[in-house]
Amino acid sequence: MADSSRPCTVWLGSETGILKGVSVSQKKAFNFCNTTHLSRENEVRALCWSDPGETEVLVASVDGTVKTFSVEKGVFTDGRRCGDSGEGCFVGLAVLSNTSLATCAESGALRVWKDDSSEPALEISAGTNMCRMRQNPTHPHKVATGGKETCLKIWDLEKPDKPVFTAKNLRDDWLALRQPHWVKDIAFIPGSDKVVTCTGYHQVHMYDPSTPQRRPVMEAKFGEYPLTALSLPAAGGLVVVGNTHGQIAMLDLRKGLVRGCLKGLAGGVRGLQCHASQPVVASCGLDRFLRIHSLEDRKLQHKVYLKSRLNCLLLASRLLEDAAVDATQEVKEEEEGREEDEVWDAMEQVEEVEENPKRKTSEEGAVRPQSKKKKKKD
Repeated sequence: MADSSRPCTVWLGSETGILKGVSVSQKKAFNFCNTTHLSRENEVRALCWSDPGETEVLVASVDGTVKTFSVEKGVFTDGRRCGDSGEGCFVGLAVLSNTSLATCAESGALRVWKDDSSEPALEISAGTNMCRMRQNPTHPHKVATGGKETCLKIWDLEKPDKPVFTAKNLRDDWLALRQPHWVKDIAFIPGSDKVVTCTGYHQVHMYDPSTPQRRPVMEAKFGEYPLTALSLPAAGGLVVVGNTHGQIAMLDLRKGLVRGCLKGLAGGVRGLQCHASQPVVASCGLDRFLRIHSLEDRKLQHKVYLKSRLNCLLLASRLLEDAAVDATQEVKEEEEGREEDEVWDAMEQVEEVEENPKRKTSEEGAVRPQSKKKKKKD
């Protein structure tokens, strides 16, 4: 089991409670769980790395437990209860700088857990009908929350008295009616204070907490169906979003325009993540496939069938090494093809001899048959 987990570069959580590891270079998938006791109560809803070295994966389940999976050993080494199933599913999981754990449930209970403690060190009521909690990669002690009729809020867990930023709803529509809001996913833009969200009303919003304006500084729409997930590419300037009908698009954050779409999906998108340094994006969802697309030419690079409906995914940073191996193999194939071309070019050309000398040849080298004389009618 341990040997099979080491080459895995993509980790996924399924509805049946299975943690799946995929080796992109070897094109293999592995299941890590007790297959004799599969249940929806163990459904995996969130994944994250427990350390910068990516030696352990934290797995959050529907029953309120968070288990630790060792990548080197290939087994679950620890588990702790961080909530109750009555509070709803986990919508976020993060590791803080001081090795403590932050969790958020659908009920809006945002908690911080210290090591070896059964009671939360901090508990915040972030709202109701929560859909997502995301951590700021630049400032790990800051997290953002949002949900259905629960606006975007940014919390400083070191100063948890009140949120450091609370978004304001959109202006009323042209009929002077209030516009509903439904935050489905959140992402922090690296190197700035800006935050991007996608909504259940096929909208993409960008907020800038550094300005007095609490409404979105940019608004865009994609398609006609609810957006479920988003991720930011390493190059910047774009956001990748997916919806409930398996459509994935790249949107320009400056102008709010669609720059391209990624094809091949057949079910709703539940997990979406761009690689931290490579121009690729991985997606998973209801069609049971893991897909990796290139963000440069929008072509499908890898596709793996995993037999279960998938909820979330986590990319390893060494996915770049696997891509380098594949690229080396492609270069070798191209060099072999060039050698074959050189062999054929070195061979002498044999001129064709005309079988019928009466046929005339045009200046371009094309053979033109002689026209037959028409018979005179009697």
